[in-house]
Amino acid sequence: MNTTLVNNFNDIVTGRRSIRYYDPSVKISKEEMTEILNKATMAPSSVNMQPWRFLVMESDEAKATLAPLARFNNSQVETSSAMIAVFGDLNNFDKGEEIYSKAVELGYMPQDVKEQMMGRLTAHFDTLDPEVNKETVLIDGGLVSMNLMLAARAHGYDTCPIGGYEKDKISEAFGLDKDRYVPVMLISIGKAANTGYPSVRLPVEEVAEWK
Repeated sequence: MNTTLVNNFNDIVTGRRSIRYYDPSVKISKEEMTEILNKATMAPSSVNMQPWRFLVMESDEAKATLAPLARFNNSQVETSSAMIAVFGDLNNFDKGEEIYSKAVELGYMPQDVKEQMMGRLTAHFDTLDPEVNKETVLIDGGLVSMNLMLAARAHGYDTCPIGGYEKDKISEAFGLDKDRYVPVMLISIGKAANTGYPSVRLPVEEVAEWK
């Protein structure tokens, strides 16, 4: 066991706090934010369709548009380096050919396997219940969101996941198709202005059982 690696991971996970006030002078460059998002997208997803889409709101104009939609979380909106809206793309299979062709190009998958998979997936998505599709992109969106928060922590930043905002209005407010893009959550990111506070977790014995 690599003790250093384990300790670093423990620090990232156990040291994370949900931060509500950030140092407004701290900015995150587009290059570093791209690195964080790249690491976040290493999350797993159903049949590797990667349905997550990110809207990074860092400008004053974007935050002003967001503020009335997240009025109970305006401290994060005003002081964070950025607010990231995570969406699930219900049309995620539109990227299927691109994803599986790239897998062939990189030698991850033979061409004949790709063709078989795409045939099966085309039939699957053609008959997929819309509610099942929505549930799937929400699960995948949750996975990438947690990865994003851990990646941010590894880069020395703090975050807070936010579910309390007007999900029925955010897509249209930023020019997105509300029938296609399902809001998952907001994530504030920046450098904490204070240390935040720890929170209680139920013991594993109360949330898990072995058979």
